[in-house]
Amino acid sequence: MAFDVCIDIGGTFTDCVITEDRGEMRIFKSPTTPGQFARGVMDVLGLAAAHYGQEPRAFLANVDSIVHGTTVSTNALVEGRTARVGLICNEGHPDVLTLREAQPKRTFDWRLDYPDPFVPRHLTVEVAGRIDADGQEYAPLSEADVRAAIAHFRTMEVEAVAVCLLWSIVNSAHEDRIGEIFRQEWPEMPVTLSHRLNPIPREYRRTISAAIDASLHPIVGAYVGELRDSLAEAGFRKELLLANCIGGMMPPDEMLRKPIYSVMSGPTLAPIAASHLTEEEDVIVIDMGGTTFDVSAIRAGRLVVSPEAMFGNDRLGIPKVDVRSIGAGGGSIAWVDVGGLLHVGPQSAGAVPGPACYGKGGTEPTVTDANVILGIIDPDYYLGGRIRLDRAAAERAVGTVADALGIDLVEAAYTIHTTSNHHMIAAIEDITVNEGINPRESYLVAGGGATACHVGEMVRELGITNFMIPKLTAGLSALGGLISEIKWEETATLHTDAARFAGGAVNGLLERLRESGNAFLARAGVPAERRRFEYAFMGRYQYQSWEIEVPFTVGDAGLGESNLETLVEGFHRTHERVYTIRIDEDLVEFTTWKVRAVGERWEGDAVVRGTVPAQDGPLPQKAPRQIYVRELGGLTEVPVYDGGSLGSAAVIEGPAVIEEETTTVLLLPGMTATTDARGNYRVNF
Repeated sequence: MAFDVCIDIGGTFTDCVITEDRGEMRIFKSPTTPGQFARGVMDVLGLAAAHYGQEPRAFLANVDSIVHGTTVSTNALVEGRTARVGLICNEGHPDVLTLREAQPKRTFDWRLDYPDPFVPRHLTVEVAGRIDADGQEYAPLSEADVRAAIAHFRTMEVEAVAVCLLWSIVNSAHEDRIGEIFRQEWPEMPVTLSHRLNPIPREYRRTISAAIDASLHPIVGAYVGELRDSLAEAGFRKELLLANCIGGMMPPDEMLRKPIYSVMSGPTLAPIAASHLTEEEDVIVIDMGGTTFDVSAIRAGRLVVSPEAMFGNDRLGIPKVDVRSIGAGGGSIAWVDVGGLLHVGPQSAGAVPGPACYGKGGTEPTVTDANVILGIIDPDYYLGGRIRLDRAAAERAVGTVADALGIDLVEAAYTIHTTSNHHMIAAIEDITVNEGINPRESYLVAGGGATACHVGEMVRELGITNFMIPKLTAGLSALGGLISEIKWEETATLHTDAARFAGGAVNGLLERLRESGNAFLARAGVPAERRRFEYAFMGRYQYQSWEIEVPFTVGDAGLGESNLETLVEGFHRTHERVYTIRIDEDLVEFTTWKVRAVGERWEGDAVVRGTVPAQDGPLPQKAPRQIYVRELGGLTEVPVYDGGSLGSAAVIEGPAVIEEETTTVLLLPGMTATTDARGNYRVNF
């Protein structure tokens, strides 16, 4: 039997989804091991091997590929544990990272401290020399300044260097020469050149992306090296792929060249899975894990990719699949402030010590503890009974909230439960209502081990009447990793407009970008027949400050004069969809061109084709139990169904609970769940 594996590390559990001979799928979970993530990967692989009755080495010998979504870079940025970075910039321009792009959103809030730049001034070095906007050398590069910068960085013990010079996107000679000098005088120092990483005209975004990328080189390098060594020692000899933030996979060596693309890579996998599980055009994708709640969207059948991703006070500077995260998960800690107001999160009990009910030393009340008290989670059937939860410990923890609020234990648990729900509802509204989208007009796919306990109340409040809880909801991101394609994006700047369209130059640029993408796919081992290319440009109306991304197609002969009208109309349509207006008489400008290289890993729907047999006979039930249902007045005896034994076309009416090994589905009154051919729960009310 051959296996393909995807491993996604979460805040509480490490998920492993395995497809057997590219058919039937299984999910395995083991506790995440903070600080030793590679060990967590090996732990969950050992769990899978034991299930198949094999030693880990024998099991890994039968694994064709391992796909991995890592949180190492994300955690390093969040916790401020990135490498010490030195920045080289043009003389007279040391404050790009300090000033950022403009005034902050809360301009008149005098209580806000101005945030520190990602690279402090004492690690920022100016060098003489200048390239102008036409790509001409206005002043020669001072190589003496570059060597002085190296000496300074040695003294300051920097661990990586970022270089961002003005207009290097039209003439990279000065940045390239700085790179050569470093290779001659300090070859072991990782150096990120901005024009190679992110060739866009926005100086701050190019600088911040170069600085973040440089700061992650030692961290991602160390982690990937440790992971490779651990897998090799255990006997794995096949293909290892890492998730990137643009919605695809890439080989480890490619990730090591540009480690910034590993940031927030894990959460980008959930919408990829959702896009394969439903044919709906407009989808909201949610994923509630142990630490965070992630929200993303699919619009017109396409993943939403945003250049506006923020990390703390800084932009990421590169495009990424638009996933919004808040601190709301099963491990989120509930607490009461001095004014008697309940809060849930953003602090989390994480994997260590975890919720109080885990019995690992945690004492603070969490959402999971509340769900145990409400009867939603069966303490004897957590992870299929592999972990037994301590209800008494949960009661002691939640009891502190009950005492602080002056209410009984069950009401305190429900207050924690519903407060968490409203935080997640607000996150969904942020990506829909706040962007002019009515959530009632979208389908919803719920992922994450904890989500199915909460999604019923959330969709009811939002007015969403149809949603899906996938069979592998607890490993939705890992499923997305199995389904995803190898993907890379090549970008370059060429400014032209519809009145004076530089067709020849644009065609030449697109051809160079396609050649670079083709070389990437060749290095990734993708055969020519499984390669394809997608095209997009960044455009704006004349005098607009910001661009939007517009996809387009290119024929074998390239772009001709007849294609210009199509490009312009595509921009007008996209602008109308994003901003609700179009101005046909305005001149359209084109600034940046993109070619996405895509390597297909599977033929058609091969990964998700596994089906379950049709439901035959009565629905498999377990013993009913007391579960808190607000509409029915509180604790009520509710039927419990064995999800692992349900076939396709089974119909379950709420109120009810469906128990899977890795998740618990709570159906509220009025909701009806029907299993589809793959065992997914399609719910309406």
